[in-house]
Amino acid sequence: MTQVIVLNGRSSSGKSGIVRCLQAVLPDPWPALGVDTLVQAMPASMRALDAGIEFAPDGAVIVGPEFRALEAAWIEGVAAMARAGARVVVDEVFLGGADSQQRWRKALGELRVLWVGVRCDGAVAAGREVARGDRVTGMAASQADLVHQGVAYDLEVDTTHTESIDCARAIAPHVN
Repeated sequence: MTQVIVLNGRSSSGKSGIVRCLQAVLPDPWPALGVDTLVQAMPASMRALDAGIEFAPDGAVIVGPEFRALEAAWIEGVAAMARAGARVVVDEVFLGGADSQQRWRKALGELRVLWVGVRCDGAVAAGREVARGDRVTGMAASQADLVHQGVAYDLEVDTTHTESIDCARAIAPHVN
């Protein structure tokens, strides 16, 4: 039985919408956790330290060692939830590409994971970024290739012309 679904894609690619739709179409309750949840839970001082996380004016995201330490603990916590019986869907941005996936693979260990790549045309993601209003302009563009570099998926969806509900319906049959 699939215990964890990991959605990875650039900022504003449509991951959060897919997550909400997955929660609606999957028969069991799937709590959603994402890197945005982690960032929002961190003290504001973590955004002011070189060791924390910085959102540069050009859209780049720079992470330091203190952020990585908290992220590692958070990933282990997500894995612990799944081991305790929760089926969890994760909304992620693999800023380190394959290295990020490897950190998750190590923590998730023996758990059954469905790895889903979420793609989206750059112009569409940039438009969503502006419409959201809570992102640094350029974040989607700076993450475009980076987040998928060297990452292996079981399934990929593209939200450029496909609605979140249709992406969720394409993913659902792969969850058992």
